[in-house]
Amino acid sequence: MTEVHDPWPVLKGWFPNISESQWEKLKEFTDLLREWNAKINLVSRKDMDRLETKHLAHCLTITKFLRLMPRTRLLDVGTGGGLPGIPMAICYPQAKFTLMDSIAKKTMVVEDIAKRLNLENVEVCRGRVEELPRKKTYDFVLGRAVTALPVFFGWVRDKVAKGSRNSPANGILYLKGGDYTEELKSSGLTPAKIWNLDELLPEAELGDKYLIHFKL
Repeated sequence: MTEVHDPWPVLKGWFPNISESQWEKLKEFTDLLREWNAKINLVSRKDMDRLETKHLAHCLTITKFLRLMPRTRLLDVGTGGGLPGIPMAICYPQAKFTLMDSIAKKTMVVEDIAKRLNLENVEVCRGRVEELPRKKTYDFVLGRAVTALPVFFGWVRDKVAKGSRNSPANGILYLKGGDYTEELKSSGLTPAKIWNLDELLPEAELGDKYLIHFKL
């Protein structure tokens, strides 16, 4: 997709269910991410002209089908600059989000952004997901191109609480780029559903991107 001078009307057309107040917060988020990215490399600098139509749109595709009940708990592992956790927290104010990364400077940035956006449903945690208390569980664990699927699954499988009050049912939601078939075949993992995001939102020209749901 060619660079869009003003991406917001385009995004609003792609995601009509997002409210105007949420769009205002999402714009604030991208402004803050650009501000921080000039100091700390959180998103590839070559992508900054397409931050909204590439990275933000990629995360917002989840809103096309994810329905969350009040007090649903989500963990974003390897959040980096807050993707997808902060956009999801903006779009689902009724849910509680924990954004986790092992790199201190990244969690410092995400804490600052969440505070400046007044996101009361966000907490930030520095560390590795394997180090979380064994009894600490979430309705969903989110990941965006963190590591190989089997590795990620092994890290987080015991962090998901069983339940089906949300849609889809509780589990892992993993944003994956490129071919995933060999990783699934070699690991024996069986997803509950796989969404082809380029087919879901062809206008965004996201390319070879998928969202994979594992029900636990």
